[in-house]
Amino acid sequence: MLRLIILFYFLIQTIIISQNSVPIIIKENIITINNQKYTLEEGDLIFQDLDSSPLCYAIEKVTTSANNKSFSHVGICVIENSELFILEAFSNGVELIKIDEFITRSLNDDGYPKISVGRLIPNYEDMIKPAITKAKEFIGKDYDELFLLNNDKYYCSELIYEIFSQSNYSLFKLQPMTFKEPETKEYMEVWVNYFEEIAHEIPEGMLGTNPGYISRSENINIIYDFEKK
Repeated sequence: MLRLIILFYFLIQTIIISQNSVPIIIKENIITINNQKYTLEEGDLIFQDLDSSPLCYAIEKVTTSANNKSFSHVGICVIENSELFILEAFSNGVELIKIDEFITRSLNDDGYPKISVGRLIPNYEDMIKPAITKAKEFIGKDYDELFLLNNDKYYCSELIYEIFSQSNYSLFKLQPMTFKEPETKEYMEVWVNYFEEIAHEIPEGMLGTNPGYISRSENINIIYDFEKK
């Protein structure tokens, strides 16, 4: 059973998450998982393998992710008052959430987070502060259920693409989206049902992005895999 214990030690917040036999300790920007320490920096991209709905599986199926992972979500690390947060576009829209809330969404059966961390290569570190500033301006925006660009709504990887599009340069590229089975080239039933429900045509072939595609960008390095045992 998941237990969340929040402790204060010398006025510095420490969060302990325990599921099964894997202890996860979060103190400032350091995450310790089963005694392995991971130091996160502001601007790190945090990729997640979610199993929250059939749509997550459909997203993972149409693209490949770095290191043979299956990412269906991505957010960006933000540090405020020495505390680690994740800024993301999720079902509630664009918001800033605590790292423990993010982590506990995607624990595997052994209690390890199905999460990897990407860090921008040094050539682009100067884009991080403007990206964080821009991202905070989007807080409160609606989630983009249509997966379309330029409609003042954002899905997870679209948010990352937008905040790193600066000074007429986009760090991450767009690609034609597909909602079809890789094997049969027929539309996946889950997407047919989804777009019928919201009364919108499937945006097949329109430009967009996804977490797996961003994770494979040559402009980031995957530095941590939390699920590794």
